[in-house]
Amino acid sequence: MRISLLAAMLFALFVALPSPSLAASEGGDEGGRDAVLTAFEQGIRNGRFEATLTFRGEPRSRLLILRNPDRVALDLLDTVSAAAVPSTADGAAVTEMRQGLVAPDRFRIVWTLKRLALPVAETKTADGRTVLTLRLERTDPIAFAKAAGSQSIGIQTARETPIIEPAAPGIFTIVVDPGHGGVDTGAKGPAGTLEKEINLAFALSLRDALAKDSHVRVLLTRDDDRFIPLTERSEIARRAKADLFISMHADSIRYRDIRGATVYTLSEKASDSLSLEIADSENAADRFAGSEWRQGKPEVFDILVDLTRRETDSFSEHFAAGLVDAFSEHKIRLIKNPKRSAGFRVLMAPDVPSVLVEIGYLSNADDEKLLLQSKWRDDTTSAISRAVLAFLSTRSPGTMSP
Repeated sequence: MRISLLAAMLFALFVALPSPSLAASEGGDEGGRDAVLTAFEQGIRNGRFEATLTFRGEPRSRLLILRNPDRVALDLLDTVSAAAVPSTADGAAVTEMRQGLVAPDRFRIVWTLKRLALPVAETKTADGRTVLTLRLERTDPIAFAKAAGSQSIGIQTARETPIIEPAAPGIFTIVVDPGHGGVDTGAKGPAGTLEKEINLAFALSLRDALAKDSHVRVLLTRDDDRFIPLTERSEIARRAKADLFISMHADSIRYRDIRGATVYTLSEKASDSLSLEIADSENAADRFAGSEWRQGKPEVFDILVDLTRRETDSFSEHFAAGLVDAFSEHKIRLIKNPKRSAGFRVLMAPDVPSVLVEIGYLSNADDEKLLLQSKWRDDTTSAISRAVLAFLSTRSPGTMSP
């Protein structure tokens, strides 16, 4: 009875308070106004802490990582609560849960962590009802610190795997992959530049450059700030029956004097120690994914040794060599021995020629400055576009045969 009375009082308080929308002050949309939290459950499911929140309407929400002590916070914007407060599950990754108003238009739920974990959340909306599911995935101190450095963590909108329509006859399909995104911020430059933002800016520029050719269709694995597991990125290329897959990155390495572009292809054994370090760093992005995404697909690894895999690798090497030449012709700085290889998980589509392009290294202050210049970005993506069109000129759409 006391909980019900408290919920009713909170609801009355929310209704009485003015609710100026954050859409006006923070540039958000107006779709999340006046949502009502009607149910709130949490506990251990499948060995992980999980909270399920049900709303009437569509709330705008965001996740935050807080330190000292380590906490996960969920902000619900323009949302009122009429739900009973659940108790914290014993033995969970959470030691305490608190909730309440932090601003007239912002309701916050905070979980204090018993062990380091990152939130993975998604929403499903249907018939005026929204269900937000939040899971806590165990993580390591480095990943947790990176997430805490972000202002907020994206919440995925659950949806069916999108159907990618086949390209029209005579049209090539290029899939451009902006590395990292969402909770996975990637590298961070000396001036604070985030790799995920650089990668997206370059991917959008490359899309625009390639779109000038009427025989090319460009698809992006992401066009906003969201997290996508590595396996799903390559699967997007496979579902699209892509003629080429290009993953864009701007990593950080311990050799701060190294700068310039590098083009990587897939190989079982890394070509050198730097390539191995880069591959290990990039492959670690899936620490942010749920366990279902971290499981390898046996059929993919079986294919790696067959003729299709070897033919794909040959085409990947051919494009990588052409891209290095295009960078040189456009006076884009390259590192020493710019064509390298390693076991990048994102390049493992067995039937799509694939490369990973380090357009620069955020660990180098001079590269960081260049990566932020729109003119240099346009010059770089123009070089990549030129290499793509030269590569496609020797091929037929939708096939790995010249």
